Amino acid sequence: MGRRKKGKPIDGWLVLDKPAGLGSTDAVSRARRLFDARKAGHGGTLDPFATGLLPIAFGEATKTVQYVMDGEKTYRFTVRFGETTDTLDPEGAVTERSDLLPDAAAIEAALPAFIGEIQQVPPQFSAVKIDGRRAYDKARAGEEVEIAARPVTIRALSLIERPDPSRAVLEMQCGKGTYVRAVARDLGASLGTVALVEDLRRTAVAGFAETQAISLEALERLGHNPAALAERLLPIEAALDGIPAMALSEAEATRLRNGQAVSLLRKIDLDRIGALQDGDALVALYRGRAVALARYGRGEIKPIRVLAAR
Repeated sequence: MGRRKKGKPIDGWLVLDKPAGLGSTDAVSRARRLFDARKAGHGGTLDPFATGLLPIAFGEATKTVQYVMDGEKTYRFTVRFGETTDTLDPEGAVTERSDLLPDAAAIEAALPAFIGEIQQVPPQFSAVKIDGRRAYDKARAGEEVEIAARPVTIRALSLIERPDPSRAVLEMQCGKGTYVRAVARDLGASLGTVALVEDLRRTAVAGFAETQAISLEALERLGHNPAALAERLLPIEAALDGIPAMALSEAEATRLRNGQAVSLLRKIDLDRIGALQDGDALVALYRGRAVALARYGRGEIKPIRVLAAR
């Protein structure tokens, strides 16, 4: 007989308000222990010094993690001009200083160049893989790190506040793979100075909002009370709001769960197809519950990831 898996088969999303000083993996581990969950993952890493939304997936929700990671994110962060570090945040060693501190007008004039699809070089201390190794592992070992620029999308970037002449609070909405620390670095360079991210908070990610979040401290106060903890869970479907949905009959749901395609060639299927194009992803629903993540093409939908019946 196989070894019995530890933990309970809990399914759903928890929106954790991650505190500063804690890595994302450690935050997931602590939440998983509280729920005694069998399986857990998260929807996008936050640096240890950062705070804010860290969506944690339990059980079957882990099959939808990629949709959260690919979703749009919103950050509020403080850029400190006149100093930078090897990590581009307060935790690194200072590598350069400058006496030039840009004014608000100069900052606002520089921001439009960062909006849209731009080319961005990730920080040396990042999780980008180079020859099979993480960039931060190479950087910590004192090795030279060369990372190629890659396209990222920034939908909005604005100046919110100037606490003092050396600091600027910015807010940014961006797509996946965008490094806030790299934005600060490049903004400083465009203004003829150096800069780092002094503090960083993620305020939204893929449809999850701060109003849905709970702090780790508040979560731990609930202890191991299953009922109280369950109230903090969001359904698997909460991560799929931005994906087209299609309601299925019981027979169609059964076919998808069995890994079989569902044909949509009848005239009455035209309304369900709607604006779907060949290759589009969708979430297949039965009685309001997600049955599978699927893909439409050539008059049928095929399952990508099947979710266990709940």
